[in-house]
Formats: sequence, C-alpha cells, structure tokens
Amino acid sequence: MRCHGALLEVGDLGVLLLGPSGVGKSECALELVRRGHRLVADDVVLLERNESGEAVGRALPRLGHHVEIRGLGIVNVPDLFGPASVRESVRVDLICRLDPPEQGREYERVGLERPTEEWVEVAIPSVTLPARPGANIATVVEVAAREQSLRRAGINAAARLDEQLRREMQGDR
Repeated sequence: MRCHGALLEVGDLGVLLLGPSGVGKSECALELVRRGHRLVADDVVLLERNESGEAVGRALPRLGHHVEIRGLGIVNVPDLFGPASVRESVRVDLICRLDPPEQGREYERVGLERPTEEWVEVAIPSVTLPARPGANIATVVEVAAREQSLRRAGINAAARLDEQLRREMQGDR
C-alpha cells in the first residue's frame, strides 16, 4: 500500500508523518534528520505487513532518499547528511498527523489513551499535532516518539498523574 507522507526512524521508533500537501512534512523530516534521526522515505511511503504482523515502511525505489522542499527543489539526504542519515526500512510504531489548525478545532490535551489507526491490517498508535506556522513541529514529533517509547515500556505520564490526583482526592474526603 502507498501513502503520502514521510517516514523516519526517530530514536528507536518508526514515525510516519501524515498530513495534507504543504503542511510541512518534508521540512519536519529534514529537521529531524539534522538532529541525527534517519529518513526512510519522503512523499511516497510503501507500507506492508511483514511475517511478524508488523507494519513496515520503505521508500519508493525510484525516489530513494530524495526530499522535495518548496522553494529549494529536490535534495538528496545522504549527500547532505551522510550515509548514516538514512535507513532502507523501518517498522511503523507511531503515526503523527500534522494538521493545519482551524479555529475552534479541539486537540488532545491529556493523553490518557492513545488512539490507533489501522494500516495494512495493523493498529498503529496515532497523534494529531497542530502544525502552526513558526512552530517547531520537529520538537513535538521528537517528544511524541520518546513518549510513545515510554508507553511501550509501561510508563504513561498522563495515567500516572491521573492516578496520583485521584488518590489525593480520595484522601480529601
């Protein structure tokens, strides 16, 4: 299956950036690569389910590790950042939807539960992030990946705070 987005290895997780054309997926991907993370694919991501039942993504072979930046053109990531800046494929562990914010639109504020999206018959945790002009969305994506990694290890900051507040409220009664 093909999807329009960018796929990176951020820390130890595969992160799929999705969103409408022009929202800043490629610019976010380049900033993440500049910070030491690795690009797998930009613009067209090929997704498949592997034998272990995981969603895995890779680049369209003819596009390779090229990225198109409006106003600049096409750049080759390994030429710019070296061969260690790319990876051929990665398991998709988190979807970050970059969303141009609309007046009155609500975004998750607590994060007790992480919604999932189904791709290639695999449920993948997902977050929707407002991509405001001038915002450093790469930092938010990086934090989302780190936070998802902690959740996989059984650490959920929102649930821990919720539990603490409930205990304190019970003590007040």
